[in-house]
Amino acid sequence: MSDQDSSTSASHTEGEFEGEMDEEVDEEVEGEGERDEKHRSSPAPSLSSFSSSLHAVIRIKQKYQAMKKRRQEMALGLGGAGTLTGAPVRTSPKIFTFDGVSPASLSGLSSSTVPPKKKRRRRKRVLFPNRGGRRAPPKQEHSRAKYCLYLLCAIVFIQVYNAIENLDDHVLRYDLEGLEKTLRREVFGQQGAVEGLLALLKDYLSTYVHNKPLVVSVNGPSGVGKSHLGRLLAGHFRSVVGETLVLQYYVLHRCPQEAEALRCAGNLSALISEMVERAEEEEKIPLFIFDEAEHMHGQILDALRQLVASKQSNEYLNAIYLFLSNLGHAHITKHMLHNSSSISMAMTASGRHSNLVKELTPVLRGTLGKLHALWTEADILPLGLLEKGHVMECFLDEMTREGFYPDRTNVERLAGEIEYYPEAGGREYSQTGCKQVVAKVNLL
Repeated sequence: MSDQDSSTSASHTEGEFEGEMDEEVDEEVEGEGERDEKHRSSPAPSLSSFSSSLHAVIRIKQKYQAMKKRRQEMALGLGGAGTLTGAPVRTSPKIFTFDGVSPASLSGLSSSTVPPKKKRRRRKRVLFPNRGGRRAPPKQEHSRAKYCLYLLCAIVFIQVYNAIENLDDHVLRYDLEGLEKTLRREVFGQQGAVEGLLALLKDYLSTYVHNKPLVVSVNGPSGVGKSHLGRLLAGHFRSVVGETLVLQYYVLHRCPQEAEALRCAGNLSALISEMVERAEEEEKIPLFIFDEAEHMHGQILDALRQLVASKQSNEYLNAIYLFLSNLGHAHITKHMLHNSSSISMAMTASGRHSNLVKELTPVLRGTLGKLHALWTEADILPLGLLEKGHVMECFLDEMTREGFYPDRTNVERLAGEIEYYPEAGGREYSQTGCKQVVAKVNLL
């Protein structure tokens, strides 16, 4: 074998050795790299994964040094046998060497560069008491909104209380309690009608703002106390609202002739307008009383119908109209005579009058509505027939006024001179009521 062949074979052997060594190192590095990638792909690398990577690097270094040493020994053996003296020794490039690095330094480096893992704070678990133990009652948190609610309730209460007080003050101005005492003392046999009239007045006078005037039609036979009731109301209202705000209109005295009805209607409208304007300035409610309304002419009724209509201005809505008439007296007399047996003796006057109003109001409203449309705007208040006991009370009161000694025997004698209807249901009803009482007392 020549020197050229030996050098060629040595170079081939050396090249093959280096290729094998590079392949082994590459395989080892690729294997370790795959392990590192697996560890990196994990969501949270731990200390054990880091230590395994460090051991892998150390093993690669040791294997590389052993392979390098073996390659150098093989190169020296081949060089001593067939290489030329003075030829430069072929050395491998210094790639991926760990010369001068110890495992202890690598471990210290790793521990210094990798930050320590933070400890997670555990949330406190909610501990519930045992079923057998006591359970602490939950704390009630006081809201500040409650105080605002209490304040609002107090304000509303004060407002309502003031409104009620104002209503009472307005009613007290008209002294309805005194009026009630007067009517109960002076009007005989009509206690139910008196209670109904007072209820209407109280409801209307409790406020000063109205959507319509109060119109009351008092109907009943002759002598049952219609005109007497009107005089008592006029006297009371004159004492509380003044003389100028009360009107007593007697049709037969003011306008007896039908030819003057148109002029009377104009004068009446002007008088009422003047009174309601004065009452509006004084913040009072006037009273208009029309006695013997059955004699009122059509023109006067038309004028009054326009005044009581709800389309008028405010001053016309704050007024009281009282119509006294004997319209419908036949229905009242017939009803009381035919139904007196069905009325219990123990029934109160209020109960008897409520039955009378309930049964007669539709009949009277239909009868009066045919006469004129004014009656459709009115509240119907019927007055019943007077019994013999009521007539005796009328005689007793009139004799006392005239200064006569109230002898019971004399009173019964005078009451016996009055004409009565046939007894019905144990009751004797007077045909003329108390109309002849004053005339008979004057003859004493």
